[in-house]
Amino acid sequence: MASEDNSNLEALKTSMENLNVQQQPSSSSRNDAASGNGVEVTCFTEVVDDVNLHLQIIHLGKQIYAWIGCNSGKLGHLYAAASTRPNNTASVTCVLGGNSDNSGTGIARRLVLKTGLNIMLASNIPKNSPLLEANAEKKLVEKLIHLGYATPKSKGTSS
Repeated sequence: MASEDNSNLEALKTSMENLNVQQQPSSSSRNDAASGNGVEVTCFTEVVDDVNLHLQIIHLGKQIYAWIGCNSGKLGHLYAAASTRPNNTASVTCVLGGNSDNSGTGIARRLVLKTGLNIMLASNIPKNSPLLEANAEKKLVEKLIHLGYATPKSKGTSS
């Protein structure tokens, strides 16, 4: 039995030595994520008005999962939002967390309209903090634009 274990261990060592790992360039993985073949994860923290906002964006091809954490790593409410036809509006529902509040539903709705993608948004922003909510959404949208998932507002032309 011991000799069988040794032979299995030797076979494992040999196969590990022959293992070749290839890394893909970041631009290739970026293109795969954009075409729906991969997952791209972005995490960052911003300090706004002495409050730590932790944000995570997971791009899943045709949808985005975003999490906004306020001073903690709690999930908070989870919202699902998608564009609806024919009026190009957005429908939002609270998937987890009990009663929905206006802050999460509003952010999720606006993200759908700005990105054109389905959105899953988790947020634990306190309910009575409209300024914090606005700042969190602003930081999230800035990052989405930087990553190429949303288009910036056009500056309007003068005539």
